[in-house]
Amino acid sequence: MADDVVDGNGTDDVAVASKSDLDLKVEIQDVGPCKKHIAVTITEQDIQQLREETVSDLSREAAIPGFRAGKVPEKLLARRFRKEISDQLKQKLLLQSLEQVSEQHSLDPINEPELDVENLEVPESGDFEYEFEVEVRPVFEVPNYSKMSIKRPVHDVTDADVEAYRQIFLSRFAQISPSEGPVEAGDYVVCDCEFRHNGEVIQKFDEITVRVRPTLRFWDAEVTGFQDLIIGTKVGDTRSTKFEISREANNVEMRSEQVEATFKVVDIKRMTLPELDNSLLERINFDSIDELNQAIRNILTRQVSYRQRQETREQVLEKITESASWDLPEGLVKKHVENALRREILEMQQAGFSRQQIIARESEIRQKSHSSTQQALKEHFVLDKVASDHDIECTQEDMAEEIVNMASQQGESPRKLRARLAKSGMLENLEAQIRERKAVDYILTQVSFEDYPIDNLLEDDIESVKRSITSSINDAVEAESEEDTDEE
Repeated sequence: MADDVVDGNGTDDVAVASKSDLDLKVEIQDVGPCKKHIAVTITEQDIQQLREETVSDLSREAAIPGFRAGKVPEKLLARRFRKEISDQLKQKLLLQSLEQVSEQHSLDPINEPELDVENLEVPESGDFEYEFEVEVRPVFEVPNYSKMSIKRPVHDVTDADVEAYRQIFLSRFAQISPSEGPVEAGDYVVCDCEFRHNGEVIQKFDEITVRVRPTLRFWDAEVTGFQDLIIGTKVGDTRSTKFEISREANNVEMRSEQVEATFKVVDIKRMTLPELDNSLLERINFDSIDELNQAIRNILTRQVSYRQRQETREQVLEKITESASWDLPEGLVKKHVENALRREILEMQQAGFSRQQIIARESEIRQKSHSSTQQALKEHFVLDKVASDHDIECTQEDMAEEIVNMASQQGESPRKLRARLAKSGMLENLEAQIRERKAVDYILTQVSFEDYPIDNLLEDDIESVKRSITSSINDAVEAESEEDTDEE
């Protein structure tokens, strides 16, 4: 492991100290993926000069009885305001030296340095030494993407697509009523769920409501064949099946373990779509069925664009990150799991996907949170470099346009949506997402395409439950789900 050592004059072959620079000795070591350990030494001469400047600055402001401002003897100031001078001196030394180290050694920190400022003391005499660790952006070269060939999904939205999606759209306003018959596809069932591992109960959910679809997805596993399992059951019936926990579940010990699930049907409910009359059209702010159909066609067109963007993006990023063999700090990956999830949800909201589709995607991401987040971070660093190399930025106009589009799709005012995004801390996510999307769009202008048709544009085979089978995060999730229901 090579050290980067700078001698006493504060210079090396990368940078030459200017007249105002501190005379630093800096030692830099690689101590992990994208992580540096840095030791800094500031000379006694520089400390004394900054101490005198600090005392001089204080003398112009300090008020001591018997002395006019600016006329207090410096020795008296040094005794009377010893702690204040010491704190200000330490702050000046740290700020100036940290800035100088970053500039002279081209460090690009991801997070704040791990520095115990409170326990650092500047000596009365001698040099001042301190050490810290910091996570930095990886250093890499972006490969040549001008000769890439990318497969691109294409689809012309048809009248049949519009009709099918209209049923999905109208389901938001459907009436859910009790049903006395056996369960059919598309029904809602209220179930008591019990999960066993090696014969021992590891989780129970009472009376959760799920729609009968081919796959039932949890945050850390999914039950395939759920629809076939439940169809034909009646209230009081019990069905069991076995499945595996995700290989990336939060509970490490349960990864890839087989679990037996038992579902007891407590209640059955059936959905009845509303009649699409003038009253409903007025309620959903459309003047005619034709206007509604056009809005649906626009939504589907955006979803095709989303599919194109996601699949071409994945291929582009897979190709340009093939050489990204650098690892990322485990702590950094964990911190960005929720961030990556929020950005994915934002993009699906922009494309007009339904709440249920977004929840299904959220569960899928959580099942693969570690590997997908690590890949997403690598993609972020690559796209950030592409954007920087080509002066690609997210403008205020970009942000305003995106918020207007999202607000229109979600049926709320742009002002209210912006306030909600700001409150939840997602405005920065949105800005970064737009910048990265523009970087991808730039790359896509440089590649060639091989088009293929999209199958099952409206595929909606997954029912998701915002619960974890193997971890204890469900109480918070349940409260969050209740809040979502209240908002709806």
